[in-house]
Order: sequence, then C-alpha cells, then structure tokens
Amino acid sequence: MTFRPEAVQTFVDDVFEPSKSRIRAFPGCRHMELLQFTQEPNVLFTLSYWDGEEDLEAYRRSELFRTTWEKTKALFADRAEAWSVVVLDAPA
Repeated sequence: MTFRPEAVQTFVDDVFEPSKSRIRAFPGCRHMELLQFTQEPNVLFTLSYWDGEEDLEAYRRSELFRTTWEKTKALFADRAEAWSVVVLDAPA
C-alpha cells in the first residue's frame, strides 16, 4: 500500500492500531503483521496467514474489512495491490 507520506502515521495510529487485534482474532486468521519498505517508508504491507481461501474471503466480505478498508484507501497515494500466494518451501 502506497500512502501519502504525511498519512503513514495516521494509518498506523488511527486505522491499524485500533483494528489489528480484531483482524488477528477473525476466524481463520493465523497471523497478521505490518511491514514497511525500507527504501520508501510510505509503502507498507500487511502479511497475513489464513487457514484457507474461504476464511480470507469471509474476512473480505465482513463489516470489519469494509470499514477498515474505507479508512485505509482514503490515505493512499497510489492504487493498492494484493496478492495471494502459496508457500513452496519453509523452514521446519
């Protein structure tokens, strides 16, 4: 997510902090963290692990997602991207 530079802290304080525990507690969410690109500090990523695609889709259809996303996208400088990936190799 590419934010307007002046909006990064607003996102962290006013959107991410109040919603992170509710997202992490959403059924099927095993892990969620916020990452920042070292070379462009206004570019942030969320990395989340879900039990299955249906759990992620249920979250995306939820009121929690709708309200969080509405607040988040108002702070963007550029269009967001989202990827779903599978782990091909992970440490034991």
